[in-house]
Amino acid sequence: MHKVLFIEDDDAIRLALRLALEDEGYEVVEAHDGASGLVQFGQCQPDVVLLDLRLPDLSGFEVCKAMRSSSTVPIIMVTAQTEAADMVAGLEAGADDYITKPVVPKVLSARIAAVLRRVSYESPGDQSHDDVLRFGDLELRREQGIVTKAGEELSLTRTEFRMLCEFAEHADAVLSRDQLLEHVWGYEYLGDSRLVDAHVRRLRLKIEDTPDDPQRIVTVRGLGYRLIS
Repeated sequence: MHKVLFIEDDDAIRLALRLALEDEGYEVVEAHDGASGLVQFGQCQPDVVLLDLRLPDLSGFEVCKAMRSSSTVPIIMVTAQTEAADMVAGLEAGADDYITKPVVPKVLSARIAAVLRRVSYESPGDQSHDDVLRFGDLELRREQGIVTKAGEELSLTRTEFRMLCEFAEHADAVLSRDQLLEHVWGYEYLGDSRLVDAHVRRLRLKIEDTPDDPQRIVTVRGLGYRLIS
């Protein structure tokens, strides 16, 4: 049984979604604010975190960053439809995915199942491609899930690692946002490119010498992105 940590201050939303997720076979651990959520995170070792951005004490951004400092566990953030800027900021804080309120239980369950499939796909020994990929001073060790730059190991989330592997496997080819959504996240996102763009920005911060003038992952205007080999 997979364990979901649900951090949400609205009691009614928390109860409704907990019952829905339990009906789908998930074990749900609840927290009503950021501080208690971080405590539960350390104690229960969840498989997925469902994180509301608007919490009464710590912000969801702070909670996400704190979790990312020590873990690559998938984080799905919950945001209101009108909070586009918050959604992008949450992704750039390290969230893997997002879902908007009001949350449809079946959609949420599908998103959780998708991130769990991605984690399973990344299990050691389940790689069908070359294990080590090199691009200048950048080295990807697929089976170990390790990326180094000039010999120094980089701290990438699971989603960032999958995205970099996707670029590396198609070096010098242009990958559209729709292709990245399908191959990295495993589903279509109704044309919403912000999920891809936010992760590319985070990835550039970690692998580029000059993130504001990227030389590794470049934008091909109107088409998508390309990794320069």
